[in-house]
Amino acid sequence: MQADEALHILKQGAAQIISEPELREKLALGRPLRVKLGADPTSPDLHLGHTIALRKLRQFQDLGHTAVLIVGDYTAMIGDPSGRSATRPQLSREQVLANAETYRAQAVKVLDPERTELVYNGAWFAKMSFEEIMRLNSRVTLQQMLQREDFRARIDQQQPIHAHEIQYPIMQGWDSVMVRADVELGGTDQLFNILVGRDFQKQENTAPQVVLLTPILEGLDGVKKMSKSLGNYVGVNDDATEMFGKLMSISDELMARYYMLLLGRPLPAELHPLEAKKQLGLEIVRTYHSPGAAEKVLQEWNARFSEKRLSAADLPEFSTPGGDAVSIVAAAYAQAFGMTKSRTEARRLIEQGSVQLDGVKLSDAKATLTLQPGQVLRLDKTRAVKIA
Repeated sequence: MQADEALHILKQGAAQIISEPELREKLALGRPLRVKLGADPTSPDLHLGHTIALRKLRQFQDLGHTAVLIVGDYTAMIGDPSGRSATRPQLSREQVLANAETYRAQAVKVLDPERTELVYNGAWFAKMSFEEIMRLNSRVTLQQMLQREDFRARIDQQQPIHAHEIQYPIMQGWDSVMVRADVELGGTDQLFNILVGRDFQKQENTAPQVVLLTPILEGLDGVKKMSKSLGNYVGVNDDATEMFGKLMSISDELMARYYMLLLGRPLPAELHPLEAKKQLGLEIVRTYHSPGAAEKVLQEWNARFSEKRLSAADLPEFSTPGGDAVSIVAAAYAQAFGMTKSRTEARRLIEQGSVQLDGVKLSDAKATLTLQPGQVLRLDKTRAVKIA
């Protein structure tokens, strides 16, 4: 494929490229490029937010290039400060290595394993002497590090910045030197870190890597970045039912963005929002599980949330507590789904007409409910429980 044609493909869905002429030159070299993507195992699961960069990495692979997936077993012990308003809790090496065990298996649900190099950055950082660490630190200035927007914001808000956090962009940048990266991928919050890598490569008299940034995916709340720590994520390893259910819970406004970032195409204007959401969930489950699992979970969902068949569906059971409608709805979420709903949120669900008892909407949040075994309490569009 000609460089211009390849560049046209790779530009699609990219938030920023530094720079397009450099990427075109690299694509015209006539050799496989080494395309780097780092992932810190701060938790055992990758989520759909990670898959945006993974899908772009797969595009490079399909064009004949090599994916270099770095598992940041040393950087994870610091925790990426990008976009953080406070210091991340530090993890032990044992915790990090335990989290990393499943990363390759999850990543190759998207990547071609034959064209993927998996490396741990502990392979070089574990061997560095203190003298080498000092020399590496001498290549950057404190003023450079404090130019980061997240660090500046924390200073303005009188929030502490710990010295070890400043090491993170230095370590990520050195990774690029060690793996000889031609291109580095990352979310838009990774720009500063990736530019450090370019600087280090120039200091080593090697061609600087191209920066290709991908958009940040909002979590299920539609506000904050998808994150395991925030609980607003869909995990690549979530079981099919949970994955589908989470996607069915997103807002109609968020759905258009999920279509574009996760499926690579616009939301179909002709589809009813509910049907479009089902299609989104179906395709995501099909990708990360199987076509059979996707069809099964769709059938189960239709059975569970069809008014005529809801009472016959295999619903979680809920042991009734006493109390008003608000307390019962909040308790049902907590017991059946492990989700803590505040009384305020439960009241909002009732007042907007989401909560139904045997198909009848509950409208009075202050009412006391008398529940009988076998009744179905529908909590919202995607969740219901059967009274035990």
